[in-house]
Amino acid sequence: TRRSSDLTVGGLERVYEIGRQFRNEGIDLTHNPEFTTCEFYWAYADYEDVMNLTEEMVSGLVQELTGGLKTLFHTQHGEEYKVDWSRPWRRVDMIEELEKACGEKFPPGDQLHTQEANEFLKRMIKKTNVECPPPLTNARIIDKLVGEFIEETCINPTFIVGHPQVMSPLAKYHRSRVGLCERFEAFVCKKGTT
Repeated sequence: TRRSSDLTVGGLERVYEIGRQFRNEGIDLTHNPEFTTCEFYWAYADYEDVMNLTEEMVSGLVQELTGGLKTLFHTQHGEEYKVDWSRPWRRVDMIEELEKACGEKFPPGDQLHTQEANEFLKRMIKKTNVECPPPLTNARIIDKLVGEFIEETCINPTFIVGHPQVMSPLAKYHRSRVGLCERFEAFVCKKGTT
């Protein structure tokens, strides 16, 4: 059989495959070692196209399965979230939102890997009382700040965009925002989906 990426190079502009995944890891309430993935390749599309497709697909599934776009989600701790799956989903720029939460301008994206940025980020976790166990790398501190100040606001489906390259070195670099990536993560009920 041919690989999907080979078919795209060969001229098929959209190719997908559905497959079962089995991982050798433990199970808990947020990780399942057995799951199904849909992997796809889409020529000439970018991350904006994929976000739009994700919104359309997931909102459409919720509509088809429940007859509406509003659902309830109950957590293991007894919390209840009323989730509105309507489109368009909220899009949150990571660094801009962290600047609002911390009340300070962050270093430019192409400087977030530096020792100076590390000192700034350490000051931000101290200022905001965010716990971040060692190692206190730039990427780890930014991730902790995102968890505290952005993920916690994501009840309805939300895309977090504008990840720094220091957090995503293999992601496609942003075409116009130096030091950032063209990457997104979808969150709902404070949890990320991958």
